[in-house]
Amino acid sequence: MESVEGNATTTGSESSGFNLPIIDFAGWKADSTKEQRYEIGKKLADACHNVGFVYIINHGVSPELLAEAFGWSKRLFDLSLEEKMLAPHPDGPAVHRGYSYPGLEKVSQVISTNDELGEKLREVKDCKESYEIGSEENEEQPNVWLPEEVLPGYREFMTKFYWECSKVSREVLTAIGTGMGLRDPEFLLKFHSGHNNQLRLLHYPPIPAAELENGSSARMPAHSDWGSITFLFQDDTGGLEVENQNEPGTFIKAHPLKNAIIMNVGDLLMRWSNDYLRSTLHRVTLPSVPDRFTGEERMTRARYSIPYFVSPDIDAVIECLSECADESNPVKYKPVVQREYRLLRAKLQYRETAPATVTAMS
Repeated sequence: MESVEGNATTTGSESSGFNLPIIDFAGWKADSTKEQRYEIGKKLADACHNVGFVYIINHGVSPELLAEAFGWSKRLFDLSLEEKMLAPHPDGPAVHRGYSYPGLEKVSQVISTNDELGEKLREVKDCKESYEIGSEENEEQPNVWLPEEVLPGYREFMTKFYWECSKVSREVLTAIGTGMGLRDPEFLLKFHSGHNNQLRLLHYPPIPAAELENGSSARMPAHSDWGSITFLFQDDTGGLEVENQNEPGTFIKAHPLKNAIIMNVGDLLMRWSNDYLRSTLHRVTLPSVPDRFTGEERMTRARYSIPYFVSPDIDAVIECLSECADESNPVKYKPVVQREYRLLRAKLQYRETAPATVTAMS
């Protein structure tokens, strides 16, 4: 549901008083006044502090480009499994690129080096497939592309789309810095060249709704993101839920808003801000609308989404911003290198060696 309170438009759960703000980014321009930019930045920073999630409209990624991106995503996932496996995700958690078949990845909030625990978590399968893309200049995360003849034009478009999202992310990071009142509003840009970001195409194939209801299968379990911020573009199917900060352990629906970015704070930006900005748990489950199911088996509709993960550069050291700590609010986290934190969080997500046999989901 959407509500309007004064000049602030929100979407979420009115009954709990917890809403996801909707912020119009149209006024954030190079020739805007300092006052105009600060007003938008303040709304954005406040949303990141109070909720950790926010819808951004008029963000600069055109509706035409988004429609084209979703078109390419559907063409990709409509390929046969054999064709998609021509760009396989490498074994293990070190490199996160290429195609992941349903069940390969297991998302969780658990941080551990215990491989047995990882296999235990996999007893509930994540029913989704994905394709990960990064900068061609990231030597630690080399891209794994499909052969050009399998999907002509795919690589060219996705590379263009990746950098278009990167350009917008730099404006959003500057807006957050402005709204937080950082002495240097562009401070975060020094750590975000764009070469360590990740573009992910996601497809959730239809499955019986009962499997999600009884917990035998999952779409995307509750988790926080590892980087600085995440952009999410989603179709109209629904299913994304965000933890209610007023009632921890409960979740509200993040309803699709056409052409909007749903932006959320990641763990490293939370650490940078000494917990001032919130890295909020979120998950993907059943959509709330009955017509999202079809047939007697109540099969879910296919869902497509495109997250864009904005991360600090590989060797960036994340340590508390001087503006975010004082005697009454001491530093909560030790400095951490992006590479080390990523590998820690990724440990249980991918097996060191993938199963020899892969079967397609019906």
